[in-house]
Amino acid sequence: MSKVPLEPVARETPVLATDRLKALLELFPEVACEGRVDVDKLRALLGEAVDDRPERYAFSWAGKRDAMRVLAEPSRATLIPDRDQSQDFDSSGNVFIEGDNLEVLKLLYKSYFGRVRMIYIDPPYNTGNDFVYPDNFRDPLDTYLKITGQRDSEGNLLTSNTDASGRYHSAWLSMMYPRLVLARQLLREDGVICVSMDDSESHNLRLLLDEVFGGENHIATIVWQKRYVSNVTAKWLSDMHDFIFVYARDAGAVSVVPWEKNEAQLEAYRNPDNDARGPWRAQDLSASKQYNAGQFTITGPTGLKFQPPPGRYWRCNEAQFTSWLSDGRIWWGLDRNSRPMLKAFLSEVGSEVTPHTWWSHDFAGHNKEATLELKALFDGMSPFDTPKPVRLLEHLTSLDNSRASCLKPLLTARKPCKATACTLKRDV
Repeated sequence: MSKVPLEPVARETPVLATDRLKALLELFPEVACEGRVDVDKLRALLGEAVDDRPERYAFSWAGKRDAMRVLAEPSRATLIPDRDQSQDFDSSGNVFIEGDNLEVLKLLYKSYFGRVRMIYIDPPYNTGNDFVYPDNFRDPLDTYLKITGQRDSEGNLLTSNTDASGRYHSAWLSMMYPRLVLARQLLREDGVICVSMDDSESHNLRLLLDEVFGGENHIATIVWQKRYVSNVTAKWLSDMHDFIFVYARDAGAVSVVPWEKNEAQLEAYRNPDNDARGPWRAQDLSASKQYNAGQFTITGPTGLKFQPPPGRYWRCNEAQFTSWLSDGRIWWGLDRNSRPMLKAFLSEVGSEVTPHTWWSHDFAGHNKEATLELKALFDGMSPFDTPKPVRLLEHLTSLDNSRASCLKPLLTARKPCKATACTLKRDV
């Protein structure tokens, strides 16, 4: 049997700016000037679309240019398989990678560009000492090796990101920016990213996500109730929730799978009049806005007259009401003297509901639940703080059936997952 020739492996990751330049020149070939972009020509072609006003809306921070340079620099790292830490190395469909996530994202860029359907990240919340950052951003891999003890600490310039630092928020933004840009490049056109955060940086994170993904691609901001008991030691108000920002690469290409109605929602549908169409729920016949001259008098079966409540209108015109009445869709109460209501049949509205943004602890789990799940995986030990509960991740992935089906076995594991393990190392 003849051997398949081995392909040479590049010793550096692709330069993101090169791919962007190529895409730009494909759209505007006339702006090319000796392999570079003639900005004046590009500005002339775009015309009024260019915002060059002296005062305009913009988001910036100290160190933004440095963060952009870090993004542009290629990586010379490589991923080394770790068979000893793997489960079913040759057949597993899952991969765990240990390493600085910026370097790892650069390494994944070529192979997974435009292929990922969902990314969930739980970045440092920047509460003062929850992450360290390099004073020199030029070599994030070197930083990682020093943090993890794979290289001696001689010359290590790391410092905690405390309030005393002059670039407290800027350092965090500089850390986040290149990672989010690379994450966006990995997403498919219909892919989404979900990012957890508390109040410490939620305002800056939203602006940063708008910068990277575009404000028009903001899908929703989920409020997750992470605690179910107030913190009695809180200085002012007990912090009970986190935010999860959901952004798409292209919001127009994204669809969300509805949720199934829960038992409480289904119990609202009854059939007290034994309607042949099955269970139904009474809906208010009035609305806060006027629909088709919906201001008229309704006469009930016992002769009572009904007007819309003050400041409201009937949600239909008189002809529509007459049609609903003749079709047995108006409910007057068991005594037939109550204000008219519209019957919404379960068979017609279906068993699904549109997902909403308030995720209570009994729906999506809470911090204590997550800690117990982590200890169950690690024989009573909790290797890191503030884990997220399995139910939270299950509900995020279930917004798309294909994501849920492939990720649920990994999320619900209570023993070492079948996965290939890799470690990030410098390729020398």
